[in-house]
Amino acid sequence: MTPLTARTLLTVLLISAAAAVSPARGEPAGGDAQAADSADQENPKSDLEKILRPLLEGHRGVVTAAVKHLGTGESFTHEADRPMPTASLIKLPLMVAAYEAIDRGETALDHKITLREEDKVPGSGVLTPHIGAGAEITLADAIQLMIAFSDNTATNLVIDQVGLGATTELMEGLGLHNTKLNAKVFRRDTSINPEGSRAYGLGSTTAAEILSLVEMLHARELVSPAASDAMLERLFACQDRGKLCRYLPEETRVAHKGGSVSASRCDAGLMETPAGPIALAIFTTDNEDRSWGDENEAELLAGEFGRVVYQHFNNPDDKPVAITARVLSIGADGLLVESLQRTLNASMDPSPLIGVDGDFGPNTEKAVKRFQAENGLESDGRVDAATWRALGPLLTEDDPAPAPEVVNSTVEERKPADPLDGPPLVTCAAYAIADADTGEFLWGKDENVVRDPASITKLMPALLVVAYAEENPAVLDEVVTYSKRADETSGSTSAVRAGEQLSLRETLYGLMLPSGNDASVAIAEHLGDRLAPEGFDPEAPAYDKFVAAMNAKAAELGMKDTGYKNTHGLTDDGHVTTAADMLLIAKEAWSYPLMRKVVGTRVHGCTLSSVDGYQRNVIWKNSNRLLGFEGFDGLKTGTTTPAGACLVSTGERDGRRLFVVTLGSASTASRYVDSRNLYRWAWSQLGASSQQGAE
Repeated sequence: MTPLTARTLLTVLLISAAAAVSPARGEPAGGDAQAADSADQENPKSDLEKILRPLLEGHRGVVTAAVKHLGTGESFTHEADRPMPTASLIKLPLMVAAYEAIDRGETALDHKITLREEDKVPGSGVLTPHIGAGAEITLADAIQLMIAFSDNTATNLVIDQVGLGATTELMEGLGLHNTKLNAKVFRRDTSINPEGSRAYGLGSTTAAEILSLVEMLHARELVSPAASDAMLERLFACQDRGKLCRYLPEETRVAHKGGSVSASRCDAGLMETPAGPIALAIFTTDNEDRSWGDENEAELLAGEFGRVVYQHFNNPDDKPVAITARVLSIGADGLLVESLQRTLNASMDPSPLIGVDGDFGPNTEKAVKRFQAENGLESDGRVDAATWRALGPLLTEDDPAPAPEVVNSTVEERKPADPLDGPPLVTCAAYAIADADTGEFLWGKDENVVRDPASITKLMPALLVVAYAEENPAVLDEVVTYSKRADETSGSTSAVRAGEQLSLRETLYGLMLPSGNDASVAIAEHLGDRLAPEGFDPEAPAYDKFVAAMNAKAAELGMKDTGYKNTHGLTDDGHVTTAADMLLIAKEAWSYPLMRKVVGTRVHGCTLSSVDGYQRNVIWKNSNRLLGFEGFDGLKTGTTTPAGACLVSTGERDGRRLFVVTLGSASTASRYVDSRNLYRWAWSQLGASSQQGAE
């Protein structure tokens, strides 16, 4: 599936907000055998599998899923018995455990809980950022916050009331042996299942087991019929519309709970449709895309999964499901909320002047209510289809687009004709070329302008490793254990999990080939204490010491315009470099044989071990596509939105080796075209052979 861009997503939402919701198709399925047989004939299982299997198998990560029409029994599964991380989805089984404790008389929905400062944990929810210590809430409130807003602090309050082991024990009793709650949220030290915590984090389950739980809930078999009904209503109140619900008709009610951590996204629940109730679940982990926001591939996959399931059972003629606007309310976040906030600020007089931060908090809700009241709408603070229509075109950027007549009457200036001499035309914002043997600077463009370096940052951690190993060869065989911090570092990854181990030598490959942000953190934590500059705070974390060592080395090399704030290159204030400075580190790095070997390797395999005893193999592919052409040997790529596409490379022709640095190219492909054109021109200027060895 091709991921949607943020702008495309906003456009779809805007158009669909103004569109009428398509009428429901069909009647709810009956319970008689004839109706079931008819439904099976109209929607054969093979058709559902034919659509879903390629969709799931095309995902860049591990996927499991399960679907069951609770009226006809038609079902589909994909790796449904494989245990998967739940993230916040484990809060659904926890809610069942809470109602079980209430049913046994161990606690009560109206039991009052006093919020303490030490109860507060980060992440999703409203208690930590908005409610002060000393406030009283009921257990019912805590459960509602846990499900509707995935409130982490409320979740821990619920756990305190029912006991940490109650959820796993209850699930065992229901025959759901893989469904386990391991610890309190953001309190790994409370884990009652350390092995499970290392492997799965907060909790684990399978798609098949969570589907069974949803089916029992629908059948009113969990705790009691009244409790089952109450739990379903809480799940219907879930505010997460970014996964299963993303592309469903607005009127579709879904009782569900999702979960999101960097590498894993999931969602499961009960979908009420004109064709009858459908239980469905999708889990992903080891995702290559670990970004946060509306474009995450796993969340888009979950949305497409939900859409396909809905359409299969409700639109057998393959007529498209109308994509409708998301309903936003307090607790929502993301790009769409930012656009809502901009639009409210610009369209209301006086402006509410709410912060454009993508967080739908009390101030945004207050502004929405005021807008609704001023436009004759129900003032409930929920941005539904009627509110979207009243808002009109969304402002997706801070400066609103001018009126069409202004745009259409503007005469755009044209730039001068391209010169017929000089360096080739390139898309990069800056470049620098140097003789690799002497280090002499040859040519450049804006080579001293400070820019975001992205992952070419990783040349410095790699340099520190190979330089230290030159004097201490045994260090390369030391075992590096990935920490939770390393595992949860966002962006490009070596896909090594917390608790898994490999040698420092192998970690170097994981740093440089797949551009592992996680590997950079693991290396820093492993070597930071040994490489800290003289006089640096001895009590500082090893990671901070390593970053200090990076800056010290940069100063030693004369990289006067470079500053490091992290080990991986994710955008940070003061984390900058120049094309000229990168020539200096390229020359130094290339002087080490181990560096030349690593950055020149196109594919590398490695066996990972775990503190738990298992082993698994991984394969890393070098992100530097220049290695596919004769004459090019390394060094490092880097890409972020602020930095653009960057490349530090080296190539040799007719005995003349050069370093070329390109910063801020227009795209991943452009950086290679830019670099090859600069090499070709430079070698031509230097009198190199015109053979097309690099073509």
